[in-house]
Amino acid sequence: MPSQPLPVYLINIDRATDRLAEMQRQSDEFGIKIERVDGVDGALLPQEQWTDVDHERFQRRHGRVILPGEYGCYRSHLLALRQFLAGGSPSAVIIEDDIALNGDFLARALAIQDAAPKAEVIKLVNHRWGGFRATTSSNKGDVVGRCLFGPQGSTACYLVTRSGAEKIVRSLAVMSLPWDVAVERGWDMRTSIFTTRTNIAGFSPLQRTTMIGWRRDYRAAKSSAWRRIPAHIFRTVDFFRRIAYVLNAP
Repeated sequence: MPSQPLPVYLINIDRATDRLAEMQRQSDEFGIKIERVDGVDGALLPQEQWTDVDHERFQRRHGRVILPGEYGCYRSHLLALRQFLAGGSPSAVIIEDDIALNGDFLARALAIQDAAPKAEVIKLVNHRWGGFRATTSSNKGDVVGRCLFGPQGSTACYLVTRSGAEKIVRSLAVMSLPWDVAVERGWDMRTSIFTTRTNIAGFSPLQRTTMIGWRRDYRAAKSSAWRRIPAHIFRTVDFFRRIAYVLNAP
């Protein structure tokens, strides 16, 4: 049996057995081989056991404290990238366990990679596309580009090359932002990051049972208004850096 042209790494924590079962069902239905990454369950890990976290910098940059689920998500994605790098494939797709795959997922992902050969990361699923600027399109009809406004939200599904994974693992070794915010900052990591104009995979109904945090959790973690001033400044500077990054896209 021929090997799968694009490895797919699935982030899953031990207690999310229903999500794993659903992903295995999709794997069987669509013939997509997935390799599980044993994710970090931040909710079960005491904060004193957290590693490589800059709490003060996170507070300054993001205006609140870190949620346990955010820590687990961050460390889990780093584990997935390292697991990919330990293998021999030149590129791979990283997915979270609330993704809904489909029969043409791999073909579209490969076509997108072929259309943007210089991209080191291509986000395949997002929540927002503000100010999208197209740079190319695949032979399957998927448009690839960058967004003037962000963050786009969600790192539930992205394609990454070996050079991209190496840069991310090196640059983001210490947590000072949520993963979905940090990984988009190609201008800071000197990494070529693009996004598709539309999602090439959906979300399963299990997405509603969040593993990271509810809105009330985010509100409770927020700092007072005056303590969020450095975060507003950071976001303003990043806004202009993002625009320059998008306008200078190759």
